[in-house]
Amino acid sequence: MKRPTIREIAAQAGVSQGAVSYALNGRRGVSEATRNRVVEIARQLGWTPGGGTHRHVRRSRALGMVVNRTATGLTGEPFFGALMSGIQRELATGSVSLLMQTAPSCSAELEIYRRWHREQTVGGVLLLDLRIGDTRPDELAAIGLPAVALGGPLDRSDAPSVWMNDRQAMRGVLEYLAALGHRSVVRVAGPETFVQTRTRTDAFAAAACHLGLADARTVHADYSEEGGADTTRRILKSKRPPTALMFDNDVMAVGGLGAAQGLGLRVPADLSIVAWDDSVLCRLVHPALSAVQRPIAEFGALAVSVLRRKIDGGNAVDTCTSTPVFAVRGSTGPLRRR
Repeated sequence: MKRPTIREIAAQAGVSQGAVSYALNGRRGVSEATRNRVVEIARQLGWTPGGGTHRHVRRSRALGMVVNRTATGLTGEPFFGALMSGIQRELATGSVSLLMQTAPSCSAELEIYRRWHREQTVGGVLLLDLRIGDTRPDELAAIGLPAVALGGPLDRSDAPSVWMNDRQAMRGVLEYLAALGHRSVVRVAGPETFVQTRTRTDAFAAAACHLGLADARTVHADYSEEGGADTTRRILKSKRPPTALMFDNDVMAVGGLGAAQGLGLRVPADLSIVAWDDSVLCRLVHPALSAVQRPIAEFGALAVSVLRRKIDGGNAVDTCTSTPVFAVRGSTGPLRRR
């Protein structure tokens, strides 16, 4: 019998999906009467506590990961290469394998999770690209499939997260640029829908306010080289072009560097550029890009380790990686008059 989804239970009970998750997982946030009603409706629809998770784990020797992007869209992102390196490094310490699949949409991603759980394909999943208002942790909790989120922290026991301290790194980079004399800094961020984008945006705004950078602002692009280049050209042709640019990934930063040089600007004499997530791309261009070196491989390895503990019934809690490091290279320098 197909297990009911959290959406189906919520519709029957006349409550939100979040309330269903609270009720089914014994968390605070709903009244006892609501909890009892939700549990009873869920039982009638075929839901059982835990969903047979322990039997499922013993039979499965794989972890799952669904990437909600096209397969071709992954080929140009060094981030995923470093992430997979860490995941595979941790998996090599045991007999568990990784099953990875791409999905064109969130609904398709959720259907893959349900099928994996129904067919006992995986013992747990790594949850990527957290979004604002993300329902996936609730859905996975409702079907009884263990999950660890890459990003956060989420502060929820049913879906522990592994995260990197972007706030500390953001403040350090802005302090460095301010010390060089830059007062006008634009950050080219990823899509607004991602939790990591909002975290960095809030950290950027807070650090800029603390440092008195009144002309610091965030604009959004799509993580691609073309998106970084197009956004850079638009920013630099504006009425108040900045003296420093920060990019949310290395691919956009490389595109932005090429666009700035194409407009006749000298880097760093006319414009300083900083990339987020250092990679070989940052070191191959000229000038080499100053970049935030985040422990991405450690990030992936920790996620697997926490998920294993959760599956085995151990103490799986939100876990932070080691501190990112800022590598200063030739793309940043003191403010000069144009």
